[in-house]
Amino acid sequence: MKVKTTGRKPRRRGRQAAPADLTAVKQYLDDGNTSRDRLIEYLHRIQDDRGYLDSGILTALAEILRLSTGEVYEVASFYHHFNIIKDDAPQPPALTIRVCDSISCNLAGAETLITELQAGLGEAVRLQRVPCIGRCENAPVAVVGTNPIPFATPDRVYKTVDQGIHDEPIPKAALTYSSYLESGGYQRLKDLVNEGDEATCESIIETLENANLRGLGGAGFPAGRKWRIVRGFAAPRLMAVNIDEGEPGTFKDRYYLERDPHRFLEGMLIAATVVGIEKIYIYLRDEYAGIRTLLQRELRALNLDPPCHLPEIELRRGAGAYICGEESAMIESIEGKRGIPRLRPPYIAEKGLFGLPTLEHNMETLYWVRELLEKGADWFSAHGRNGRQGLRSFSVSGRVKRPGMYLAPAGITLQQLIDEYCEGMQDGHQLKAYFPGGASGGILPASLSNVPLDFDTLNEYGCFIGSAAIIVLSDQDSVREQALNAMQFFAHESCGQCTPCRVGTSKAAILMGEQEWDQPLLQELCQVMSDASICGLGQAAPNPLRCVLKYFPEEFA
Repeated sequence: MKVKTTGRKPRRRGRQAAPADLTAVKQYLDDGNTSRDRLIEYLHRIQDDRGYLDSGILTALAEILRLSTGEVYEVASFYHHFNIIKDDAPQPPALTIRVCDSISCNLAGAETLITELQAGLGEAVRLQRVPCIGRCENAPVAVVGTNPIPFATPDRVYKTVDQGIHDEPIPKAALTYSSYLESGGYQRLKDLVNEGDEATCESIIETLENANLRGLGGAGFPAGRKWRIVRGFAAPRLMAVNIDEGEPGTFKDRYYLERDPHRFLEGMLIAATVVGIEKIYIYLRDEYAGIRTLLQRELRALNLDPPCHLPEIELRRGAGAYICGEESAMIESIEGKRGIPRLRPPYIAEKGLFGLPTLEHNMETLYWVRELLEKGADWFSAHGRNGRQGLRSFSVSGRVKRPGMYLAPAGITLQQLIDEYCEGMQDGHQLKAYFPGGASGGILPASLSNVPLDFDTLNEYGCFIGSAAIIVLSDQDSVREQALNAMQFFAHESCGQCTPCRVGTSKAAILMGEQEWDQPLLQELCQVMSDASICGLGQAAPNPLRCVLKYFPEEFA
């Protein structure tokens, strides 16, 4: 049967992009190299310039990238930092102030700060409460535009607004490329490239294995073994670096990058050379605007005067999604998609970014590579207490006199950490409880403050060290309230892919908000979430809830 044709091009279904919107979008794209995987980068550019994303712009962007409007919208709406408005909606205020309401800031008075700012700010400013922004040692923190205000008060916020200081500056203490070279930087990388034989690469991997360097983003997988596994797959291979530290209480990666970014970059390039990496993607959390500008500057300097041949390096910007700290969700985000964790197998070492073998690492793990090669595995493993080996970077916040990031021996106890590094508890406060690994690591009572802090030492207590984010609570705090804060965080950050996590975290937060907790039902919810959730978010979300039920029965009397 023949079908009549009119000779006209078929009309596209759905909303059509307006010519003005198509013209406007093109200025935000890459010259001659527009690609679908850079969708999130384009969305950032548009919002940075305009302050929001409207329907017309999203439709035009979809048409240029040859995507459906629905696909572009679902990506933009997945990430918390994108502000989407309908065509007939009023434009949002030009300035947004965000106040962190997660555990450390909550302890420091974030709710009072939010209440006072709501009363004092005019309609020309938008106020948002947001989850942890990685500055817990300076709690409470407000962010004016992208400029964080440590130990924020209403007056400090108003002053920053009035002065027009709305962009975070580059960290002043950061070592520049030229200074890093003068101090012997990149010499290990040059030696590796010059030698470049199999024996040298094997020796480096053995050093990591002998030092027992483990992934310091939270999972703790042995770094040397990971290099060996990815190296065993056929080229081309890619690398993804995770600097999306969104775990409440964690700020160690920011601490190191603000001071010595090239130590991390050299470790990254050594890993890339040993494993045989073709291209590197650095995924940086969006809240670190000053560090983003710093890395852009230092990567330019590195590429203009490279110490040796370098693989291509691309800096990618997160958009406010805790789930993208999970390695496969981060990879989905780098590919320009929603940050939805992948089902495994296959694991990303075999099929990761764009279906290629991928070496994924946390920033701090790579930060230690140069030092290990210079000082040897024995130097690293010689540190440690209570039968443990190595060093750990502890992000400490909460009710201690001196919160901060402390490099301490693995296996140190909380009590030792407080006494030797944090100058004790705040005046008038006595230790009551602590989160040993951020919001997901569980909560332990003061009676367990002498348990060694390291990988695998906390499992029997229903906790884990994760990224070593220590949040200290005192006798003036309600542990059940902070467990609720953690559960509300997980409910907010669930990607929604699986029902046990999506519904379980939300339902648990509702039940935990009641005066009387239905403990049998909450225990049942915990079991379902931990057994049936796809990724670590849903599996770990019950930890604080279980701990408060187990260790703090007096709060339910």
